[in-house]
Amino acid sequence: MTELPSGLEALHNVANFPSIKPTVPERITGERLRFRTIWISDIHLGTKGCNHELLIDFLDHTDSDTMYLVGDIIDGWRLKKKFYWPAEHNDIVWRVLKRAKRGTRIVYIPGNHDEMVRPFCGMNFGGVEIRRAAFHDTADGRRLMVLHGDEFDTVMLAHRWLAFVGDAAYHAMMKLNNWVARARKALGLPYWSISKAAKHKVKNAVEFISKYEEVVARAAGERGVDGVVCGHIHTAEVRDFFHEGRRVEYFNDGDWVEGCTALVEHFDGRMEVLHWAEEVARRNKSERKAA
Repeated sequence: MTELPSGLEALHNVANFPSIKPTVPERITGERLRFRTIWISDIHLGTKGCNHELLIDFLDHTDSDTMYLVGDIIDGWRLKKKFYWPAEHNDIVWRVLKRAKRGTRIVYIPGNHDEMVRPFCGMNFGGVEIRRAAFHDTADGRRLMVLHGDEFDTVMLAHRWLAFVGDAAYHAMMKLNNWVARARKALGLPYWSISKAAKHKVKNAVEFISKYEEVVARAAGERGVDGVVCGHIHTAEVRDFFHEGRRVEYFNDGDWVEGCTALVEHFDGRMEVLHWAEEVARRNKSERKAA
């Protein structure tokens, strides 16, 4: 592969990662949490909204047999307007590729913000499988459909221009979110997202999220699977729906801009959403007590 679309150049530059040292050294710890499967999405590499500090911490404290990157890993929309790629974003790519080298199966399902990767579906890049969608069998025998989810976003489907306008407003909110986060860190307070809190208070946003979840779950039911895993709306959630008398499980792994969450499957098939800012706060509290 000699010609890569804009936004993939950084991936190309770190593909041969043994010759590159990460800016943030990988933390070697015996306390890594092990899971059968990890799903993360909506990292938005290439934007200032990406919470690389928490994500790097997550990658340094967890392991899994399989990891799904469920879309919007790279924000091609923003990179087209202004190139922004700090060293820490390379560090995230480095860690993902290193997992692949260690034997973790990595499946990358592009979303709408990294749609420039979709033409490469079916290919393997640096040990990362690129797929349009995937099916995952859990340890307890359930079959889950895995996709980003923008296919079911009515704004994306009917009014793409409005999605771009909303994206600009969203990134303005992210700037405010970053200021708040820096201020709280300086005061020794844990991470908190003003945009996430606002979204849960606005009636229209709550209605959109609820409708989106229902539509995605119905699509999974029509395909005869037991559940669906998606991202896209930056709202981590686990819900049950029913389609023609059958239970359909809906899982959203959230994002690494506002909520900083991941969906994990334990080795017995149990599913759980990890809120990593809370995990870090608990760890820091335990370390302070130990000290």
